[in-house]
Amino acid sequence: MAARLLLPVSLLAATLPTKLAALRNALPLGTNFFRICDAVFVFVVIFLIVRLLDALVLSRYEKKGKPYPLPRVLHGFILIVVYIAVVLALLRGFLGFNIGPLLAGSAILTAVLGLALQGVLGNIFSGMSLHYTRTFSRGDWVKVGETEGQVVDTNWRETRLRDRASNIVVIPNTVVASQTITNFSLPDRPSAVVLPVKVDVLAPPAVVVDLLIEAAKEAPDVLANPAPTSYILNYDEFGVTYLLKFWISDYGRRPDITGEVGRLVWHKLQRRGIEIPFPVESKLKRVLHVLRPSEDRAAEMATDIERNYQDFSKSSFLNIQEGDKAGRSVLSESEVRDLAAKSERVRFGAREVLFRQGETGDVCYVVVQGKVRGEIVYEDGGKTFTTSFEVGRGGLIGEMSLFTGLPRTATVVVDEEAELLEVRAGALASLLARNPALAEALAEVVSARNRANSEMLRKIKDLAGRDIEASTDKKSVLEYLKKLVHLFKR
Repeated sequence: MAARLLLPVSLLAATLPTKLAALRNALPLGTNFFRICDAVFVFVVIFLIVRLLDALVLSRYEKKGKPYPLPRVLHGFILIVVYIAVVLALLRGFLGFNIGPLLAGSAILTAVLGLALQGVLGNIFSGMSLHYTRTFSRGDWVKVGETEGQVVDTNWRETRLRDRASNIVVIPNTVVASQTITNFSLPDRPSAVVLPVKVDVLAPPAVVVDLLIEAAKEAPDVLANPAPTSYILNYDEFGVTYLLKFWISDYGRRPDITGEVGRLVWHKLQRRGIEIPFPVESKLKRVLHVLRPSEDRAAEMATDIERNYQDFSKSSFLNIQEGDKAGRSVLSESEVRDLAAKSERVRFGAREVLFRQGETGDVCYVVVQGKVRGEIVYEDGGKTFTTSFEVGRGGLIGEMSLFTGLPRTATVVVDEEAELLEVRAGALASLLARNPALAEALAEVVSARNRANSEMLRKIKDLAGRDIEASTDKKSVLEYLKKLVHLFKR
């Protein structure tokens, strides 16, 4: 406010002495001179009042954090009209000046200036039209013709956009007014983004649609409402094209968010064995890789099993928690190798959800590389709390659901890109079927671990009391494991 009042206050201080009677008597300058001084003084006072009122209104909106409702161009134009009207009134009232010829002559002058300043006036009136219709505001993301960017400023002559390369693009208002304008920030901030994804024609559409929607939901900057949708766009000789539509609130980050969704889509399709069409030469290389000699394939398989075995050996999978044998696995070396042969090495991208609290599960994971983060929601004393934990290399996650049938006790998200060993119920059942004594040892380890955590388990509302009791009882866990073996024998 002080900056806006500096000029009128300075002018008032300069003209105020002309109102002193002593100064007027001392200076023999004539009546006409002091009339001019009076007119200037009145103009300065009105100028000060207008600037003060204008500053008060602007500061009120700034304190409330709201944008000024009047566009800058129109705001400045109104002030100029007010000042011109005051000058004309002072010329007539104080100096007795006949402003009729002035107004008539101004019409001719206006015509001459209009022709000379045709381009400038076109920009001014185009700017006024854009602001009056509120086509866009400062901060909006817009596309003017082929130029896309965020509105930085707009004035009498031009509109300035900051494009995605952080360059300032200056567009004359006449050009802006003549182009097709797309405002991505209207009617509200959320904007829809469409990501085309082409996959192999043999992939089941229902599976692909579910994976695409799941990937969009797991991206942190994608809005939950409106919910993401996906559908088939077309077929061609290379595959089936799906469209994934999701909504974002920050259009300026559209490339980053779209890239994040695309990354999650890639990971999910790869794990399900759904191919993304690629050039013929790449496909030929894959065919030749499959058709290589059986000795090479066997050697590669043996290498993969050995890698799995080493990772299982270094992990906490089925380790005894208490007693003299604490830290040792209940499995023998041959059993670990057998499990390694039946486990699959899978990769997950950052921010992918492995499973959610309350879901059923028939798989557990050993972290080989990367890190995952878990979150447990529980109730205590009628209040809801959240606790989190991290599992790094060698850690085990999801084993309680696999070994006891309990619902998932936590929501687990990949914190950084991770490689995991996936142990499914079928692999565990096969191992227990060949070694029935292992089931009893496993029941002892699992029930002991759950007894140690029983107080926390009772606070998780997704778990029923009878399920918790069963998971802490060795006989109940053993019975569940026997049912699991029987299920996979059929």
